Amino acid sequence: MQLKEISLQDIAGLRIGHAQDEVAKTGVTVLAFPQGARAGVDISGGGPASRETPVLSPVTADVPVHAIVLSGGSAYGLAAADGVMACLEERGIGYDTGFALVPILCQSCIYDLGYGSSKVRPNKEMGYQACLHALDCNQHPQGNWGAGIGATIGKLAGMDRASKAGLGIYGVEVAGLQMAAIAVVNALGDVFSATTGEKLAGLTTQDRTDWADSAQALYAFTQSTDLFTRNNTTISAIVTNGDFTKAQLTKLAAMATNAYARCINPVGTLADGDTVYAVSCGSHPADLNMAGTLAAQVLAEAIEQAVVTARISDEEFLANIVGK
Repeated sequence: MQLKEISLQDIAGLRIGHAQDEVAKTGVTVLAFPQGARAGVDISGGGPASRETPVLSPVTADVPVHAIVLSGGSAYGLAAADGVMACLEERGIGYDTGFALVPILCQSCIYDLGYGSSKVRPNKEMGYQACLHALDCNQHPQGNWGAGIGATIGKLAGMDRASKAGLGIYGVEVAGLQMAAIAVVNALGDVFSATTGEKLAGLTTQDRTDWADSAQALYAFTQSTDLFTRNNTTISAIVTNGDFTKAQLTKLAAMATNAYARCINPVGTLADGDTVYAVSCGSHPADLNMAGTLAAQVLAEAIEQAVVTARISDEEFLANIVGK
């Protein structure tokens, strides 16, 4: 089957928007679903910062999801969800409880406090602005935008040997099934092209003139060490028009995590909070096995885009490390 590349704007029912602090290098990305959507989640990392992910369990009530929020700020960034809820409520978007509309949303955060500023974090206002941009603008730039503005990778030997990453997007359509991935790459390990195996970014040598190997560096630790514990996370969302249940979307999210193994090494450690959401905002019939396989491929492409589109000079990168 021929895969046709598509834009996020081609997927009906999805709106995306960003807000960020250009100086502090932290931000928010909102995926809004004004008509509601079904969703599942897979959390493979050991240190996630998240909000309301249990609502996506197949054994919980089958209520619609109105937004997925991706942000910086570590656990502090969870405050951004309050602004997203306020924005959605103002627009009449939410679950009608009989007494009030309650927007249902989930959020995951990356740890970006070591880059830009450790004192400025996404807050209610930033979340509100990102949601407004999603509902009113529906724009989807890549790289150093939204939740990706403070993303870094290859931090095993410290920030001064790490690389810049960001937010990547990739979407395709095949036989009427649409599938798109949004990835914010803030991994402990190195990032590789799933197609060629080429290292794209990550740990550098001390003089930053060549790549070093994060896996080999990890093997050198023979005793337990902190390793910037919980300072890393790759958070992603798969959005499709496929007609899937919450249980099927949970499996689809789990299959999509194969992209992490193909593109990131090391990955899924206790120092990562890796998470994948899978969201359906359509009713196109599709086979789950095919869709999960496609999700992993699309997410691998988005991870690569997150690195390629976020590249900056060494001088700019080093100048934004906290404490430098």
